[in-house]
Amino acid sequence: MYKSFYLNKAVYYIAAGAAFVYALSYFFPKLYSAGTILLLLLAIVILFDVLLLYAVKSGFYAERLLAERFSNGDSNKIVIHLQNRYPFPAVVTVIDELPAQFQERNWKRVLRMENKSNFDLEYFLTPLTRGEYVFNDINVFVSSPLRMVIRKYRFESEQLVKVYPSYQQMRRYQILAVSNRLEQAGVKKIRQLGHSMEFEQIKEYVRGDDYRTINWKATARKSDLMVNTFTDERSQQIFCVINKGRVMKMPFMGMYLLDYAINAALMLCNVALARHDRAGLITFAEQVDTFIPADKKPAQLNLILESLYRQGTRFLEPDLEKLFSVIRNRITQRGLLVYFTNFESFESLERQLPSLKKIARYHLLLVIIFENTELKKMQEEKVRSVEEIYIKTIADKFSNEKKRIVMELQKNGIISILTAPENLTVQVINKYLEIKNRQTL
Repeated sequence: MYKSFYLNKAVYYIAAGAAFVYALSYFFPKLYSAGTILLLLLAIVILFDVLLLYAVKSGFYAERLLAERFSNGDSNKIVIHLQNRYPFPAVVTVIDELPAQFQERNWKRVLRMENKSNFDLEYFLTPLTRGEYVFNDINVFVSSPLRMVIRKYRFESEQLVKVYPSYQQMRRYQILAVSNRLEQAGVKKIRQLGHSMEFEQIKEYVRGDDYRTINWKATARKSDLMVNTFTDERSQQIFCVINKGRVMKMPFMGMYLLDYAINAALMLCNVALARHDRAGLITFAEQVDTFIPADKKPAQLNLILESLYRQGTRFLEPDLEKLFSVIRNRITQRGLLVYFTNFESFESLERQLPSLKKIARYHLLLVIIFENTELKKMQEEKVRSVEEIYIKTIADKFSNEKKRIVMELQKNGIISILTAPENLTVQVINKYLEIKNRQTL
């Protein structure tokens, strides 16, 4: 009992008041009796409060309800189910022992529950790194309406949760891709250019159909105008290539660029599979440590998800020659390679450009570069001193260097995207759909 027994602050305030009355009784002796009565009343109320809280053996119950896995970078709901089994209303303070990765020391919720009632306490957490998260015990502090004594309940609720790449966004994009409503997520609706020759079906002619697609044999059989319809080429190879080198260690809003790339790669693979293309994955740094051949089998997306979850890195210098060797030997059919990387200087591009040009000779290469949003903020700030002018000038220099990198890649026949990390997913999917519609693959 003594481990769960606590006195409320009100007890100490009243005791301090009694001590003050005793001090005054030195000058006014009649106050001595008043101080004694105050302490006796306090002791009686405390005793009665103890009887209220400890008369019921298990007066309270708490249980944590959560998913087996969390989505990285997204809000994940946790529910603590509370049961007040006391025959009186209670003031409840709930302290959940969160995983160490959140570094949250002051998580606390205070609420009032009616007698014999249930309540679901909901809150949300946003993990910023992949891996295993351990939730520990739930601590509940209960007070009766007298508010003198607090009884502590500790519920053993250790739970292990695995944080995966952003599967919440994956599901959202999957639904929108299947129903052709990707523009609701910010994906642009791109006008079809050219004419795909992959046959889909024969349908009745309606006003606006291209008369060049009229199927005369079907028209003769049906005695009505029939036209051939075509769709985008399917079963094309789409590989997400993720650089796990030191350039991807830069943080943005609590997450590494590597985790933004992993989330975007998962979304792209999901949309590609929904569009009947074959999706694959390559990750590398000093070695190529993951190679998942492009496929569109039902288990492919889960295979990619599990592989992305397990990705670890020491953030060393990447070796593009080894990457080129793997691509040349293991990807025999031309495909789209979406390369997630970052260049902070033109010199870093020059070191990798020969390897990128060799890859682009055999495949359509799309290079993703991250915009430094902190530099952008510096450029937009008003300058008030000579020092701030120097800082803004340097920020302009680095920003222009990024644009120069993009122009150099384009000059060498390599498609590129310069994007802020928070816009990465939408920008990548937009470019993928544009490539499909332009039939450049």
